[in-house]
Amino acid sequence: MDGRYNDISATVEADRAHVWHHLFQHAVLDKRDPRILVEGKGMTVWDQTGRDYLDAVSGGVWTVNVGYGRESIANAVRDQLVKINYFAGSAGTIPAAQFAQRLTEKTPGLSRVFYANSGSEANEKAFKMVRQIAHKHHGGRKWKILYRERDYHGTSMGALAACGQEQRQEQYGPFPAGFIAVPHCLEYRKQWDVENYGERAADAIEDVILREGPDTVGALCLEPVTAGGGVITPPAGYWERVQEICRKYDILLHIDEVVCGMGRTGAWFGYQNYGIKPDFVTCAKGVASGYAAISCLITTEGVFDRFRTDPDDPMSYFRDISTFGGCTAGPAAALENMRIIEDEGLLENTRKMGVVLMEGLHDLMEKHAIVGDVRGKGLFCGLELVADRATKEPLAEALVERIVGLCDAEGVLIGKTSRSFYGFNNTLCLSPALIVGPSEMTRILDTLDAALTKATH
Repeated sequence: MDGRYNDISATVEADRAHVWHHLFQHAVLDKRDPRILVEGKGMTVWDQTGRDYLDAVSGGVWTVNVGYGRESIANAVRDQLVKINYFAGSAGTIPAAQFAQRLTEKTPGLSRVFYANSGSEANEKAFKMVRQIAHKHHGGRKWKILYRERDYHGTSMGALAACGQEQRQEQYGPFPAGFIAVPHCLEYRKQWDVENYGERAADAIEDVILREGPDTVGALCLEPVTAGGGVITPPAGYWERVQEICRKYDILLHIDEVVCGMGRTGAWFGYQNYGIKPDFVTCAKGVASGYAAISCLITTEGVFDRFRTDPDDPMSYFRDISTFGGCTAGPAAALENMRIIEDEGLLENTRKMGVVLMEGLHDLMEKHAIVGDVRGKGLFCGLELVADRATKEPLAEALVERIVGLCDAEGVLIGKTSRSFYGFNNTLCLSPALIVGPSEMTRILDTLDAALTKATH
C-alpha cells in the first residue's frame, strides 16, 4: 500500500459520525475506530493503518471471486460507462444482451435473463413470477412458495418470509403469507435415524406438499449448498428425489445460486454438481466479483412463454422493473469476470484447491476435538464447532467469535454463522477467492490451526 493513506483521520471520523454499517453494532465504536479498507490486490486487503489481511471470505460475504485489483474489469466498466451508462430495462443494451447470451450458454436448459442488482431482489422477482403464474394459469391457487430450514434468500420482506433462520427474521414480522418451511437436510444433525437420509429428507418436502395441498404449491426455493445456514452440502440421493417430487406435483424448482454461482463450488453453478434441471436460477455476488452491482434471474423458455400471451392484455406481461437493473456497468463487469474465470482456468483451480482445503480441514478435525464436522464443496467450506463431540453440543457463539478474532489478529479474515439460529451459530466459514494458491491456503490453514489451539487452552 502506498503512502497516500497515511493520514485519513478525517475520513475515520466521517465514517464514525455518518456511516451506518451493515450487520454491525455501532456502540463498539465508542471505544475503537472503525476499520476502513483502503486498498486490495489479489487476496490481500489493507486498512487505514496500513495493516494487511489475507481475505479468506472473498470480501466478507463470498463475493470477490477473482480477487482484488483487476484492472481489466475496471477498464471494461469505464469504457462502457463512457458509451452509455444506463437505460431502463424496457430497452436493451449491448453488454446486457451479450452477457445474457454468455450466461445462458453456461446454464443449458435456461434461456432468459432478468436483470436486477442484488440477490434479494433477484429472489423477489422469482417469487413474483410464481405468484403471477398462479393467477394467470392456475386460477390463483398455486401461490405458495416452499423454502428450507437453515436456508437464506435475502433481506427484503418477501425474501425474509422465505428465510429458514429465525434470528434473521426476528423483530421484522409479520411477513407476507404463503411462505412455508420444509425440513433441513443437514445429516450431521439428522432428524431421522435412517440409512438413506438424503431421500428421507427429500420425502419430508413431499410430506409438506401433501399437507398444504399440491394444487396450492407453486414453487420450491432451495440453495444448492446452504451457505449462511452452516455450509450444508446435500446428502446422497437428496437432489434426485427433490427434482422427482417437483415434477410429480408441477412445482417450479427455484435454485438460489447467489452464493454458489459463478464458480464457487468448482462448477459454473452449484446445482450443476448434482444433475438438477431448475426452472429458476438466481445469482448475484460472484457474477461480477463485486466490481459492479448486478444480479440475474435466469429461467426457462417455458416459464418465459407463460408471460408471452395476449399483447392487447395490459395485465399479461411481467409488470416489474429494477431501476438499476438497467445499469450497463454490471453486465460489462460480468463479461470480463467470466472471461477471467475461463482464461485463467479458475474452475479447475477451485476444484484442485478445494481438495487441498478439505484435506487440510479434515486434518484439523483429527487434531482438534472442538471440530465436530467438516463439510463443503470447492472453495466453500465450513467447520461446525462443538463443545462435546459425543453429544454434538454446539460450541458457544462467544467462543466461535473468539476463534474468528484470533485469526483476524494474525491477519487472516474468516467467517462464521452469525445471529442466524438460537444455539447453532457455531460454524466457521471459509470461501477464499478462486485464485487462491498453495501458499495462501497454507497460511489460512496454519492460522486456523493456531486459533483453534489457543481457543481451547
